[in-house]
Amino acid sequence: QVQLVESGGGLVQPGGSLRLSCVVSGTTFRIFTMGWYRQAPGNQRELVARITSGGSTNYADSVKGRFTISRDGAKNTVYLQMNSLKREDTATYYCNFEPSIGYWGQGTQVTVSS
Repeated sequence: QVQLVESGGGLVQPGGSLRLSCVVSGTTFRIFTMGWYRQAPGNQRELVARITSGGSTNYADSVKGRFTISRDGAKNTVYLQMNSLKREDTATYYCNFEPSIGYWGQGTQVTVSS
């Protein structure tokens, strides 16, 4: 079955950077649009970035110019490079297909704090 395993989160100061990774297994990764989502306490889960099978990308306005999504078909992995992090980026980050499926991985926690 499909598995989504996120990693790379952590505690970072405002202005810092992190690179998240998500390994996808159990499906033909390369043909699907993938997304990175995040959920902060008390908030709904939101899509922050997506990348098509052809490499086209879209970003939420809140992260545009700071985050970069990419994918490596050989590694079945999707990445999220996050630069110039802000406190409001604090959330649990998940990868999923776009549109998302009902299964979610465990996510990876990103905390931006001084």
